[in-house]
Amino acid sequence: MPRPGPLNLITDLPGLLVGQATDGAAGTGVTTLLLEGGWAASVDVRGGGPGTRETEALAPENLVGRAHAIVLAGGSVFGLAAADGVTACLSQRGIGLHMKEHRIAIPIVPSAVLHDLANDGDKGWGLMPPYRALGMQSVETAGRHVDQGSVGAGRGARAGLIKGGIGSASIDLGDGLIVGALVAANPIGSVLMPDGRCFWAWPFEINSEFGGRVPTGPAGAHDPVPDSSRLKKIGRLVPGTNTTIAVVAASANLTTAECRRVAIMAQDGMARAIRPVHTPFDGDTVFAVAAGISMPVDRDERNLRLAEIGSAAADCIARAIARAVYHANPPNRWDSTDSSPSDTASSDLV
Repeated sequence: MPRPGPLNLITDLPGLLVGQATDGAAGTGVTTLLLEGGWAASVDVRGGGPGTRETEALAPENLVGRAHAIVLAGGSVFGLAAADGVTACLSQRGIGLHMKEHRIAIPIVPSAVLHDLANDGDKGWGLMPPYRALGMQSVETAGRHVDQGSVGAGRGARAGLIKGGIGSASIDLGDGLIVGALVAANPIGSVLMPDGRCFWAWPFEINSEFGGRVPTGPAGAHDPVPDSSRLKKIGRLVPGTNTTIAVVAASANLTTAECRRVAIMAQDGMARAIRPVHTPFDGDTVFAVAAGISMPVDRDERNLRLAEIGSAAADCIARAIARAVYHANPPNRWDSTDSSPSDTASSDLV
């Protein structure tokens, strides 16, 4: 039976490291995934208000189709500058495309951002937003350990009415095939069932990784937009101010087109964990990256293995979303018998 990898993190995949940088004063941050040697990569965008960089470079019909790093950042459009810092650091290390011998390395660093500008963090940065420096810092801190909760790109995130954050999960499918996900969860939708304590993702939980709570009554999935009146009151129902951005990874030798299919399937994990999702107010984006063991040569066998990877990626995204919110909120929140999420002002520094 498949089980999580040793760390239950996306860094269970060989050759993949994660670095994070958090600016507590500004209430924001950056999370970077480093992909040793450059990995096959693609992306799927479903939200109505995305903020992205270099996604077209990952289209299967285009030239590159590989990435040396993926950057997730807060800061909305300002956060796209984090990829500049990561790009500069990697180039200095000689990592990237080499168009001519002895010339500067050109790293491919796609990125996606979330909106966290409404919290109480100090955004008075004038002409010097912190994201380029945070991107550089995230490269320097990269390793196999991944902090979860209100850190990195998830520092200022919210999930509906409560804190969002960074979450990660993995699954070992055997024979060297590992699938993992890392998510920065900032959706307008709710990750919690109407009881305010049980996650919609509960059927996919492994080893009580986000509290082990199961529904004790009817699911009550009748309200299309839970808490919509309170979301409107605190200013969340604004296009582009919410999103869930994620990376899924497989330790398999996939093509760019196959990565695209994995990214498409992985989006289903968001639908399993968030209600509603892919709205006009969100910028939901999933990158898929892959490198590792050989895939079957037989077409039918290869497609079956690809379907297994995509399904596992969706499960990992659902688990990572729940883990992000679970770790971002204080333990006593999950011990409370109060079934009503707190109506916290959107300007609160989360």
